[in-house]
Amino acid sequence: MSAYETSKLLGQVLSTDCPSREILEHLTNKWSVLVLRCLSDGVHRFSELKQRIEGVSEKMLAQTLKMLEQDGFILRTVYPVVPPKVEYQLTILGSQASEKLNYLIGWVERSLPEILENKARVSK
Repeated sequence: MSAYETSKLLGQVLSTDCPSREILEHLTNKWSVLVLRCLSDGVHRFSELKQRIEGVSEKMLAQTLKMLEQDGFILRTVYPVVPPKVEYQLTILGSQASEKLNYLIGWVERSLPEILENKARVSK
């Protein structure tokens, strides 16, 4: 396989027509990051996610879960019971992405005092 063919397989996020941009957008939007963070500690039902992620609407949570499922980051399991029971969990791909995002979240939380200091200084 040539270097050109290999580079096409790996993705070119700086290129406007590379599908990796769309995946990056899906992974890094606010709600996706928070859903992946929640699911990194185990299986959750829709209502549990809605309760844990303050400020997310049912519509936005449903759209986010559907998008992450379509991209292969989460697995949706529907149980044939009444009332319906649906659970969400990370796939292997989702666990890998979540690990990276959790590192970034940790860095943001640890750096928050410095970031807030900079924001206050610049906005004066």
